[in-house]
Amino acid sequence: MTRYVIGLDVALVLAEQRAKIPGHHRLLAPTLLRSQVLAQLFADVQHGLVTRKEANQRLDYLRGLQIRLLGDRSLQQVAWKLAEELGWKDTFAAEYLALTKLQADALVTRDVDLMWAAGKLLTLASIDDLLS
Repeated sequence: MTRYVIGLDVALVLAEQRAKIPGHHRLLAPTLLRSQVLAQLFADVQHGLVTRKEANQRLDYLRGLQIRLLGDRSLQQVAWKLAEELGWKDTFAAEYLALTKLQADALVTRDVDLMWAAGKLLTLASIDDLLS
């Protein structure tokens, strides 16, 4: 079984495509993913990029993926340390790195800045890897 931490960008792509995740993969994300997804889909509806019905369908799809959402004290401590080391202004992105470092095999993101930071610290994977 391969454990992947997915970023917001990847969660949204999976929801848009309604991608089938192979049973031998497990998805993880920081608990903040839930709020990030909701906020992004709300903004997309407000900007006319998707309909409210489509946004709800994407939310339902993501709820059905059984993503293990984590945000314990250990993750927070590691995220804090990583954000400090990387000189970031907040810990949001660092939570994805911390979770990958603590509990996953690889991080899946299309965010170039996050990929750059993660590439120095942990293993990266692509959406294709996740879907295979």
